[in-house]
Amino acid sequence: MTDRTGLRTAPLDVAAWGLADVDHADMVHLGRACIRFGDLVRTVVLPDVVIEDGVVEADLAVTGERSFHGLSWRVQDAENFETFFVRPHQVDNPDAVQYTPVNHGISSWQLFHGPGFWAPVAFPIEAWFTIRVAFVGSRAEVFVGDPGVPALRIAELKRPPAPGGIGLAVGGPGLHVARLAWSPEPPRLGDPGPLPAAPQSGVVRAWEVSDPFPEGELAGTTRLPPALVASRSWAPLEAEPAGLLDVSRAHGIRDGRNTVLVRATIPAARDAVAPLELGFSDRAIVFLGGRALFRGDDSYRSRDYRFLGSIGFWDTVYLPLQAGDNELVIAVSEDLGGWGIQARFVERHGD
Repeated sequence: MTDRTGLRTAPLDVAAWGLADVDHADMVHLGRACIRFGDLVRTVVLPDVVIEDGVVEADLAVTGERSFHGLSWRVQDAENFETFFVRPHQVDNPDAVQYTPVNHGISSWQLFHGPGFWAPVAFPIEAWFTIRVAFVGSRAEVFVGDPGVPALRIAELKRPPAPGGIGLAVGGPGLHVARLAWSPEPPRLGDPGPLPAAPQSGVVRAWEVSDPFPEGELAGTTRLPPALVASRSWAPLEAEPAGLLDVSRAHGIRDGRNTVLVRATIPAARDAVAPLELGFSDRAIVFLGGRALFRGDDSYRSRDYRFLGSIGFWDTVYLPLQAGDNELVIAVSEDLGGWGIQARFVERHGD
């Protein structure tokens, strides 16, 4: 079935969407037949639809409650997909809408923020409006309300292109959906918008990442336990050109194992103290040669109720490097919002 825009439409029926939860209901709201979603956080995938490039649209009505409602595409499973959402409690603020990848069940909104990921958008509360995502290859455009002007241009999607499902991102209370439609035809996109951050000098890009373990195994330590290191398995993981290492590309959190070790070899021509700027989400302990030099906590709302925990080069640790190769190890722990680390030397050490 197609609608007036030529898009294929999903039936407005709880059973057809495989929604057995009693907290969902078919109803009429603000004059339109719709599905009311309960106070849940979940990805609702439309059965039997798989596309790689195309368009997905939905007609929504939201309340002003704190919530995160939007669209998901290229859904591989319940823990791996692309998504964008609106924040009704942040209408017209810089983060009114946001794109983020989801890997291994971790939504990385603390890692991917600012131009190309956030946008200040005004959209109505308690009234119907349309959201739309058009995606081709590694790019996408997001529309909120106005179908002619992208609210957000995404120059680089963070997951590799692949066929996948489509659906709704349901994030909390107050969501009604009167239409979900899609096209498998690749759309034509306009200007790519803000390009990915350019490579920066001094960033650490070559890391090895351990398998996860419980954060409590490092409680109170001032030296990195050799037995803990020896029992880990390791795999290489390269940071983005600007330095960001998204740990969720390799691991999710299972059974309380919310901490990994990331390590890199830092060569030095001579003994020197080298300033290393850091960003992390959510917590980090820095070890050099096995000795703890720094611990930081940038968890969501850890400082005040407005503190988002967005990653950035906010901290600096001064590394006492010795001539030759130095082993830098950082324990990175995660609660929510993105599991990441980034590091860069303020100036070339050893010169």
